[in-house]
Amino acid sequence: MGLKDCTIELDNPYNTYYAGQTVNGKVTFTFDSPKKIRGIVIKFTGEAETKWSTTETKTDQNGKSYESTTNLTGQEDYFQIQYYLVGGKNAAEMELPAGTHGYAFTCVLPPTLPSSFEGEWGYVRYTVKVTLDRPWKFDQDIKMAFTVISPVDLNLNPRVKDPFKLELEKKFCCFCCASGPLSLIVHIPVTGFVSGQTVPVTVECDNASNVRVETIKLNLRKLLAFHVHTPRRETKRKKESITSISMGPVEPGNSQTWQQSFQIPPLPPSNLVNCGIIDVDYDIKVVAEAVGMHSDLDGNIPIVLGTVPLESFKSPPPYSDNPPMLQDMISATETDPSMLPTQPVSPASPPSHGAGGGGALGWNIGDGAAYPNIPPPTFAETAYRAPTISGKNDSEHTRLVGGAEYAPRYPTYAFNPTAPPLPNY
Repeated sequence: MGLKDCTIELDNPYNTYYAGQTVNGKVTFTFDSPKKIRGIVIKFTGEAETKWSTTETKTDQNGKSYESTTNLTGQEDYFQIQYYLVGGKNAAEMELPAGTHGYAFTCVLPPTLPSSFEGEWGYVRYTVKVTLDRPWKFDQDIKMAFTVISPVDLNLNPRVKDPFKLELEKKFCCFCCASGPLSLIVHIPVTGFVSGQTVPVTVECDNASNVRVETIKLNLRKLLAFHVHTPRRETKRKKESITSISMGPVEPGNSQTWQQSFQIPPLPPSNLVNCGIIDVDYDIKVVAEAVGMHSDLDGNIPIVLGTVPLESFKSPPPYSDNPPMLQDMISATETDPSMLPTQPVSPASPPSHGAGGGGALGWNIGDGAAYPNIPPPTFAETAYRAPTISGKNDSEHTRLVGGAEYAPRYPTYAFNPTAPPLPNY
């Protein structure tokens, strides 16, 4: 058989790096018999691709209809680094004895790379491929994907630090008699958030109309745009629901206020900076559904998802039935452990794993050095997985480390993880 096993290991336990960092690792081969090779090649690739097909009905010169399918694609190449770990392109044939052989490698990532992304019609993907260059035989490839993050520091964007208030109003006309207005106010304290953070939302509904509001829905959405340019320019858009909340009803003549919250799962940052063929944005869609044949009252609140949270924004305190004075004492002990002499508190230590010399998974590179009060993130897989990382340049002899599927990991923060969700009033 020859090649019995092969692995690629990176020096980051999450296989995640920030743009500009150094990727270090080791590739290991195990042979059950001697193996003849010309060399071992390693290749790092960063690229983006969009693609889909369209089918049109056309008519030929004889007047007959037929279906014509066009494959549309977009492509961006960010970097490609390739070199030999052993041997060379014109090197003489060598024989590796049976057993295990390990080879270290390194690669410096360009500082302007966009964040990894996987979607239905496109991706931004980073891979490392190791090839056994075999004379007079098919080469054998080992391939693995890893995640790259382009930092999006919310503290550098003044627009996301301000509160946002969405005010909606609608009048219904019933049997030729105009009713009073239905008013809806939705408020969030800031518009910049990060994965793992809770988005507090205040919803005020004043139903002065004579129409019953059946439900009010809040939907956190990911807004995607994929662009192709060959053989023609075209854009495909998609709105994906991430999580939703419903409340109501609100009877005619009644008013009601709710305190709600969204928990943001691991998601790619907004905009995909430095990627020209995929756009990522987020919003909160607000819909008040009235009974009968009346049209809905709706609007949206745009939000920005970053990789570094706002230092000034504090998540709302957890709901408690304790009297205000007792609650103030509890809140004080949370910020000053010395107020609990019978129960000393040991602060949590940040993770010690390195990320190409970045410390705490890159937290000191462009992220946390300026914000000592912000805890370092962990890196969690997003829900959307690529069905395969196999590409057009891969052969049937390519082995995919970790399996064909792949999901990028994104910086995710734990803010007061033991706090219960905000109550409904």
